[in-house]
Amino acid sequence: MENSGLVESFSEFQELKYIDRVTLMAILEDVFRNALKKKYGDDDNFDIIINPDKGDFQVFRSRVVVNDGEVEDDKYEISLSEARKIESDFEVGEEVSEEVKLEDIGRRAVLALRQYLNSKVTEHDNATLYKQFKEVIGEIYAAEVHHIRPKVVILMDDEGNEIVLPKEKQIPSDFFRKGDTVKGIIEAVELKGAKPQIIMSRTSNRFLERLLEQEIPEIGEDKIQVKKVVRIPGEKAKIAVEGSDDRIDPVGACVGMKGSRIHGIVRELGNENIDVIHYTTNTDLFIKRALAPAKVNKVVFDEETKKANVYLDTEEVSRAIGKGGQNIKLAGMLTGFDIDVMRELNPEDDDVELREFSDEIDVWVIEEFAKIGLDTAKSVLNLSVEELIKRTDLEEETIQEVLRILKEEFED
Repeated sequence: MENSGLVESFSEFQELKYIDRVTLMAILEDVFRNALKKKYGDDDNFDIIINPDKGDFQVFRSRVVVNDGEVEDDKYEISLSEARKIESDFEVGEEVSEEVKLEDIGRRAVLALRQYLNSKVTEHDNATLYKQFKEVIGEIYAAEVHHIRPKVVILMDDEGNEIVLPKEKQIPSDFFRKGDTVKGIIEAVELKGAKPQIIMSRTSNRFLERLLEQEIPEIGEDKIQVKKVVRIPGEKAKIAVEGSDDRIDPVGACVGMKGSRIHGIVRELGNENIDVIHYTTNTDLFIKRALAPAKVNKVVFDEETKKANVYLDTEEVSRAIGKGGQNIKLAGMLTGFDIDVMRELNPEDDDVELREFSDEIDVWVIEEFAKIGLDTAKSVLNLSVEELIKRTDLEEETIQEVLRILKEEFED
């Protein structure tokens, strides 16, 4: 096989691996030098001339001419008689440059060349892939569902790159079929052995932030800044935004007419409820806005301990806490404060705070009621047993006992 034939026999790598011909030639030179080192011990006196345009190369070995019978190291020396077989006018002391053919290396070595080339091209591809996806970490990416497993969805992009979407990075309501196009952000690129593993996420706060940038031109134009995004993926999110143009209402621009701009994002996130809040450096006001839709009467906070007590009318407590405590949890994440809700009772109201029954009712039971905004005796008594069972994780027997204790309080 001629040297050019060897290059052509490897040309499939260029198509299969999307590798340019110049890079392929450089890799091929490295592969061939490796073969020379194995056969001759080193490659110091070998020159390899690559011609990427023609798709061939030549290998030349340089040795010094010595008298017949005086060759001490045939790696670097050649006898006068052998040299004159190459060219008849060589003299002792001259340097002979002799072309090396593939057959001089041996058939087994040529087969090994192909295997080594394969590994070097794969190594090059892995390095290129790693660099390519490192540069798009945090950016939105779309790929097609290729295979679905219990703990991960395997995606494939248009270039045949494999991307993994772990279960914990999926929105709880996500349901995929083979062939579906899935959108998320590239969250990380990790090396598993020599091969990079590309990880997508749909639960990252960054994903929501990037979706906002795509859907709302004013963000891309820097007329609106997204100050902070917090999420309970698939359930609820809060976004604090600030405008740099007085003519633009940042909240209104993000939501759009009748929610037109935010609806597409909500659908992409599995109907995740999104609250957009006007950011402010006024801590008191920011906490009040973060607890929307509840109306807060007063906020008492400590910047040093990052704790805040918010005071609300009785009917506003459940709104502040939200379903499963989601609203108050996200408000805390958004503002950076540990928020406690305090009910402001009407002086004419003879209601009693639930925690005052802690000598008769276990604290963990009181906390279960508080999670759904029930922190007074009457707020619990106003609901039926069935409703309390449905909204809490408490057993019917426990609820009946609590109701008995509370009813006795008002009967007395």
